[in-house]
Amino acid sequence: MSAGTYAPKPGAAPVGRMIAAQTALETRMLLRNGEQLLLTVIIPSLLLVLFSTVDVVDTGDGEAVDFLAPGVLALAVMSTAFTGQAIATGFERRYGVLKRLGASPLPRWALMTAKTLAVLVTEVLQIALLTAIAFGLGWSPHGNPLAVLLLLVLGTAAFSGLGLLMAGTLKAEATLAAANLVFLLLLVGGGVIVPLEKFGAAGDVLALLPISALSEGLRDVLRDGVGMPWADAAVLAVWAVLGLGAAARFFRWE
Repeated sequence: MSAGTYAPKPGAAPVGRMIAAQTALETRMLLRNGEQLLLTVIIPSLLLVLFSTVDVVDTGDGEAVDFLAPGVLALAVMSTAFTGQAIATGFERRYGVLKRLGASPLPRWALMTAKTLAVLVTEVLQIALLTAIAFGLGWSPHGNPLAVLLLLVLGTAAFSGLGLLMAGTLKAEATLAAANLVFLLLLVGGGVIVPLEKFGAAGDVLALLPISALSEGLRDVLRDGVGMPWADAAVLAVWAVLGLGAAARFFRWE
């Protein structure tokens, strides 16, 4: 059989094309999952509308939406990059999906890249929706958009690392329970809805959590017009390095 019999030439697609295809698939899977939509869209939107229109929590001076909108944006990032990704990846690992994908022409690093890109695409959609809702409630943001972008990227990296670490080390059922529990605990104690000052001395410890750093950092920029909250950015960077490093070291594919 002479060369050139097969057209097109058989073989793996370029890595870039494989990543793009896997990213599109991962994004569709995220958006089609009812539980994911509940965590990523419905709960943040309801919290923003409810606490902005009903005087339940004392958010300090100014409009409630100016305090709540940055916190809800941080919650949206956590729900996608941490909770949703941990649960989805945990069950993919249990059912052998990751093992089979790891044996495909798609490199493992490319699979993780595609998952990260899918998270970013979902976050863009979340942020666009929540921003539109917040504007409808009278939100008046300030500050440097580049500082906001940097905080969101650092927050995504931090939560992704922690989510992948959990998904790659625990059983799927344990990941499901732990991820939802952490989501609820950080929602209550992470400065999203309730100001950290309300927790007294414990507020200084809670401020070191990634959700608190992201919430407070976004609030400093969007409400108070701070140029760049370096302390909060540093906290997020430390969590990102530790989380991603631990996930790379301890993640089990089967």
